[in-house]
Amino acid sequence: MAAENISFNVLEHDLVPEHYLLSEEEVLEVLSKLEVTRDQLPKIRKSDAAIKVLENIYSHPIEEGCVVKVVRKSATAEEFVAYRLVTRG
Repeated sequence: MAAENISFNVLEHDLVPEHYLLSEEEVLEVLSKLEVTRDQLPKIRKSDAAIKVLENIYSHPIEEGCVVKVVRKSATAEEFVAYRLVTRG
């Protein structure tokens, strides 16, 4: 499915958390702060619907090795931030 053929933006759905593509500088900051390597981050597949929408938003392919910030709303913590490594798929 090509990004330009997306008829529904999953990121606009109430149950889908916000997703942001991080710059390489931001990735290095996060990895340093969390004291982890890129490979230790949870994964998200390149074929995930949220990644396809992000490719459309950012107007370029999101490659393996990129990191996406996921912000979930939480009743107890207001928001919970997670980071995902883009992998094949």
